Amino acid sequence: MTLVDNETALADRTLGGWTGRIAGNMLGKPVEQGELWTRERIDRYLRQAAALPLTDYLPEPTGDFEIALRPEWPQCVRGRIHGSCRDDDVDYAILGLDLLETHGFGFSTEQVGDLWLLRLPFLQTFTAERAAYRNLANGLKPPLTATYDNPYQEWIGALIRADIFGWTCPGLPRRAAQLARRDAVLSHTGNGVYGAMWAAALIAAAFTAPTVRHAVDEALAVIPASSRLARTVRRVVSLHDTRMSWEDTLTTVAEETSGMGWIHTVPNAAVLTAGLLYGDGDFTRTIALTVRGGLDTDSNGATAGSVAGVFGGAAAIADQWKAPLEDTVRSAVFGYDGVRISELAERTLRLAEPAA
Repeated sequence: MTLVDNETALADRTLGGWTGRIAGNMLGKPVEQGELWTRERIDRYLRQAAALPLTDYLPEPTGDFEIALRPEWPQCVRGRIHGSCRDDDVDYAILGLDLLETHGFGFSTEQVGDLWLLRLPFLQTFTAERAAYRNLANGLKPPLTATYDNPYQEWIGALIRADIFGWTCPGLPRRAAQLARRDAVLSHTGNGVYGAMWAAALIAAAFTAPTVRHAVDEALAVIPASSRLARTVRRVVSLHDTRMSWEDTLTTVAEETSGMGWIHTVPNAAVLTAGLLYGDGDFTRTIALTVRGGLDTDSNGATAGSVAGVFGGAAAIADQWKAPLEDTVRSAVFGYDGVRISELAERTLRLAEPAA
């Protein structure tokens, strides 16, 4: 993959990031309930629908299945999609864009919290974000907003907010990680913060890395090497290097991270890393493997789609993923419902500060 060497290439990759995030989110949304929709059940569902290999959005239910899809499924399965579904995985990317447009790269953590109170409905927040929102409304300031009465401090919420910092720092993973950290500490600590830093760096690196593996290595360099997150990502990389199968890699790492829960940052980063490495830059294969990996399927699918979309650009995303989105985003963020994907990408591009 060539470096981002002109405005046209940068624009295509930025649009690829937005499009990939939304498409990956939509792919994973119907089966987002990791304690029920395990990897085995997802594949059994796909086999029953004759949808393996997975090369399109999930098929709608045919006949009886042991577990129901999420209630939003009629808006997120193939043949029924008309614009993106509303989802927090996309809402936070929009909020991040608004943050940078309003306050620039010098924003403070307090300004992130102010923006949540202004533009994000409380009932559209979950786990650590809802705890932090409640703490903000009760007058607490960061970092207490992350630590007071918040049992979700290392869950995946901060990671899903990180894309905008990667998209606006193409080729600058350390700078992207620094911005993501400033956002993340509003609601997270420890591996929850490292997850956001890692994801932002991964996306920033994807703009210029020659391979996805290079981007993964660059992202690892921005978080503490001794952290559980770094050790788990390195474990996935090492298993991939031995040519172990994707299935066996996930089985091995699932055993090693058992008990952490399906929304914790660490096991989800393992699923995401495996999807990226075994997908090897191919957009469809990357998001399909990531969603089939289970756990927080819509969040992982979104981040995998963002990385793969940046890496290959929007032009390399097949039409079955792009066309149903109709260049339209549904969002709970005040003032943004119905915004165009292309407009979000253009506004992001105007903010971008690429590597020299």
